[in-house]
Amino acid sequence: MRMIFASAAAILLSLSVYAQHDLGHGSMPAAASTPITKAIAVITPTQGNTVMGTVIFTAVGAGVNVMAHITGLTPGKHGFHIHQYGDCSAPDATSAGGHYMPTGHMHGAPTDSVHHDGDLGNLVADSTGTAHYEYTDPTLALTGPNAIIGLAVVVHASEDDYKTQPTGNSGARVACGVIGIAKP
Repeated sequence: MRMIFASAAAILLSLSVYAQHDLGHGSMPAAASTPITKAIAVITPTQGNTVMGTVIFTAVGAGVNVMAHITGLTPGKHGFHIHQYGDCSAPDATSAGGHYMPTGHMHGAPTDSVHHDGDLGNLVADSTGTAHYEYTDPTLALTGPNAIIGLAVVVHASEDDYKTQPTGNSGARVACGVIGIAKP
């Protein structure tokens, strides 16, 4: 009996020490102690495409600043949207679902008074296939009930016409990336 008690006490003591130890790798601070101010999506190509890059989301006073650097595009305009699921696992990224629209609004330009929250507009690729984008979107949020963390960013093959419902007629998905919390 004494042996069982001693073994149980040793196991409990070990667990207590383990729980108090800072694991370093993969340990996370309590959610309330670190506000989320920055997020990132690493954009990877869908099957048969070469589009890649990064999209950085930064909380600012007027909403969320979106800054993208994308390569491997054909020259011209390409629809650029946040989609409803953070799942880019399908070869054509259809696993990311439709456009993110928690308010149920119609599709439109990001500057329209009414549009999907995920409508980011168009990337414009130069003759080398490189696009730079920066826009501060007053409807996006990194925290709260309509936070974009865990959703996906999708780059499309064609221009978003801002009219066709519900997608803007922007064509196939050429790249996708999941939005994750970034180091501030």
